[in-house]
Amino acid sequence: MKQLYTLLLALFTCSTVAFAQNNDLLLARQYAANGEQQKALDMYQKLFKQDSEGYYQQYFNTLLTFKKFDDAEGITKKMLRKYPNSNEYLIALGNVYTQQGNTAKADAIYGDLIKNLPADQNTIQLVASQFYQNANADYAIRIFLQGRKILHNDALFAFELINLYRYKRDKEGLTQEYLNFLPGNPAFINQAENTLASVFEGPEDYDMLKAAVLKKIQKEPQQLVYPALLTWQYLQQKQFDMALNQSLALSRRLNDDGTNVFELCRTLVANQAYDTAIRGYEYIIAKGGNKDNQIYISSKIELINTKNIKLTSGQYIQADLLSLEQDYLSLLNELGRNRSTAFAMQKLANLQAFNLHKLKEAQTLLERILTIQGVRPALLAACKLDLGDVYLLNNQPWDATLLYSQVEKDNPNTAIAQDAMLRNAKLAYYTGDFNWSRRQLDILKAATTQLIANDALNLSLLISDNLAADSSAKALKVYARADLLIFAGQTAKAMLTLDSIDKKFPGNALETDILMAKARIMIQQKAFTDAVVILKKIADEHAFDLWADDAVFMLGDIYETKLNDATLAKTYYQKIITDYPASLWINDARKRFRLLRGDKNDAS
Repeated sequence: MKQLYTLLLALFTCSTVAFAQNNDLLLARQYAANGEQQKALDMYQKLFKQDSEGYYQQYFNTLLTFKKFDDAEGITKKMLRKYPNSNEYLIALGNVYTQQGNTAKADAIYGDLIKNLPADQNTIQLVASQFYQNANADYAIRIFLQGRKILHNDALFAFELINLYRYKRDKEGLTQEYLNFLPGNPAFINQAENTLASVFEGPEDYDMLKAAVLKKIQKEPQQLVYPALLTWQYLQQKQFDMALNQSLALSRRLNDDGTNVFELCRTLVANQAYDTAIRGYEYIIAKGGNKDNQIYISSKIELINTKNIKLTSGQYIQADLLSLEQDYLSLLNELGRNRSTAFAMQKLANLQAFNLHKLKEAQTLLERILTIQGVRPALLAACKLDLGDVYLLNNQPWDATLLYSQVEKDNPNTAIAQDAMLRNAKLAYYTGDFNWSRRQLDILKAATTQLIANDALNLSLLISDNLAADSSAKALKVYARADLLIFAGQTAKAMLTLDSIDKKFPGNALETDILMAKARIMIQQKAFTDAVVILKKIADEHAFDLWADDAVFMLGDIYETKLNDATLAKTYYQKIITDYPASLWINDARKRFRLLRGDKNDAS
């Protein structure tokens, strides 16, 4: 019984002491946070005397914080006398000397430590970690590099060194470490590219990478990871032809099916490097293939799709469109009309409907796609929406609304369902059912897709404002017809219809709406300088109108992407940020402004 009593008393005493120490530690931290220097030091000193090992680091850090270097040196030497073989206290002592400005003394300690480093991987990692914890990444790196020499293995500590070089933003060290690491670990190339991109800041960094990679290729021409990294480097520099040349050279060397070239071509198209992408697709096609070769089929389809994008994004004449249509028809005659070519069929149908105005042919083609088994659900839904548009243009609004509603019902809570709902709302607007259209648009204001939400908000406000000004909405009905003609690509008729509104209904409330519609026509016709004139009029003379922020953002976009004037583009994006903070374009404007300004992290 006496023994049990003694044990319980000991446990109670220990727990009481521990509780008291915890309270003292919290109090010490509070004193330090409040800047009460002496109280904090006194409390830490008390704790250190009670448990030198347990409270050394916290006391030591506080001494350094308050620049009590002699005291920090004293307690560290005391711990070294107690543990003469402890690298932890040696490194801490060197840290004191460094902060005192006595780097020679610190380097002498660190030099001896490196010289006497044991050939033990765990010890090396521990010592490097201790340096890093003392905010000394340089010596942590030196420890790992010395460890490689001692252990005769240049592959060791790669991840640790990569993280340290990244922490220090040592671009050359990071580059060389990845170049040493990737040949044995090619699966990490995407990680390497992402890491390098997060650290690199300009062309000089990518030029340094290129020079380093080229040296590696000369020394180790058999390594495939280096040409892949060089291709990526060219892409970052927007040297698209060089990127493709490198990818083609690697494909020829491997005599592969061109899959990597195909993937690169998709990236080139996304970067609007259409001619370079076309050259890549033509290379794959020239390798030969048949209906059973998927990469060959995909390349033939994407080649024509890329030509389509290139053509319709610039100036063109009717003969260009007809030639492109013939390319699609030749492709479908060669490969057939099936699930593999359904995407090409959809592109052809859109070309026929909106550029060539061959509505009957477009309708037939889209209806054919809906009968093909195995078409991807997303593509099938997109084709249904396109067919609904063709029905609308063919004056079959009932058929159109049935298709839109079907897509919305079959794809609940998705972006494509919201798109279908918006098209239904626009159909009602085009046909003069403004109240029903507005009810649908009001729901879509909260759409997850910004473009849909913005379109819904603008159209809802357009309807509301004009119904308030004219309950019969006669002018709005004419404007809606013009809007439908713009959608159909019949810009000449649309312009005449817009011009007729002021003549028929003088004093109507559609002045800025008509200006915006004309600006859209100019953009559709690639007459960007003419569009700028109209958009500036909206921005300057109707700064508080519904379309004002849209006009300002569109000006920024045109100057950035069409007229290559980054300075003016930044001016208009900045105007969105400062003058229209509630605009739905605010996030896009911020992102684009920061990119044009050269911010490394556009999300900051």
